[in-house]
Amino acid sequence: MIKVPAAREFSALEKNYLFTEVRRKTQKFLTENGGEVINLGVGDVAFPLPPVVVEAMVKATLEMGDNARFKGYPPEGGYPFLKEAIAGRYLKRGVKIDADEIFIGDGAKSDTSSFPDIFGRADVLITDPVYPVYADSSVLRGNRVTFVRGNKQNRFLPSPRGVEKKPYLIFLCSPNNPSGAAYGHDGLKEWVDFALETGSALLFDAAYSAFAGVGVPSSVFEIDGARECCAEFGSFSKSAGFTGLRCSWTVVPKELKCRKSQVSALWKRRQSVKFNGVSYVIQRAAEAALSERGITECGPAVEIYKKNAAAFTAFFKARGIWHTGGELSPYVWIECPKNLSSVEFFNGLLSGCRVVGTPGSGFGKAGEGFFRFSGFATENAAAEAVRRFERSDLFR
Repeated sequence: MIKVPAAREFSALEKNYLFTEVRRKTQKFLTENGGEVINLGVGDVAFPLPPVVVEAMVKATLEMGDNARFKGYPPEGGYPFLKEAIAGRYLKRGVKIDADEIFIGDGAKSDTSSFPDIFGRADVLITDPVYPVYADSSVLRGNRVTFVRGNKQNRFLPSPRGVEKKPYLIFLCSPNNPSGAAYGHDGLKEWVDFALETGSALLFDAAYSAFAGVGVPSSVFEIDGARECCAEFGSFSKSAGFTGLRCSWTVVPKELKCRKSQVSALWKRRQSVKFNGVSYVIQRAAEAALSERGITECGPAVEIYKKNAAAFTAFFKARGIWHTGGELSPYVWIECPKNLSSVEFFNGLLSGCRVVGTPGSGFGKAGEGFFRFSGFATENAAAEAVRRFERSDLFR
């Protein structure tokens, strides 16, 4: 037996990761009942990679088999060609980011959970309900976590008003996972101003920026002062179907400093210790996704996910069920009908409709009594789900 003790922080976590538990319950149901279910529970994509991405991967793979063009270890911060392509993406949206402020990673989940490594055990401030990785990774690091509660009254867009004014590491996601709610310019500025006033670092997860519409900033750097207090995380997972490839980026502005240290230098040093970079093949694929052809080919899948979420929203509106999201987000967040708990509703939906969603209680205490549906499905699957909702007593 190993006599080295396990990290005590693990005892503070739930036994299973939220989505692992959803899969376990779903598999148990299928084993006992057979057949199939429509899965609207996990935010995985429903369509294959666009042709331009596949072609770029094939070309890059052939290069890796050529002695003259073979690439070994990639730069920890990413190849210049992809960093420049991402900088160009920001510029098209009216935001100037230099290529050397961009660091390529293997997914926003990895980047958001790892970035706080470069700071001390600062207090962490997180909105509740929340993507579990922010809270779980903070607990494992030994940070003290303070939650700002989302609810029906603030439409799950809590503000920092009333929060104790001291330095924090602040996690913020907009459009939000799980609630689908999205901050407008004024709401996001309130958080940036709070970070500036308190000397906090605001860690902005922009993984769903492809779904942001009119009036919703797609980048925190659209807000004045953000370069002095914010880092931003972007991902190819949802916009280009990279959930199986893993590629992301982190923007760390030159102005972002932690006392005497430049934060970008700390992040670069951390990555050089714990990360070997994203493969050349995948970075070429990501570059292709940002090309004009790539944007054209990636667009239809995003539009289908939006359409699916809108269809769910239309159904819930017609039934008078309170909800957020679905218009500027791939997620729809509803109040469970008939005063059911999140888990009761999950069980009823699975057994009665053979549809899988995600219990809101898995995203935090403020999520109890609520439920998340994902628009990441084919049009046919989403339409069939709505037909099953219409026949179900759960929604009557």
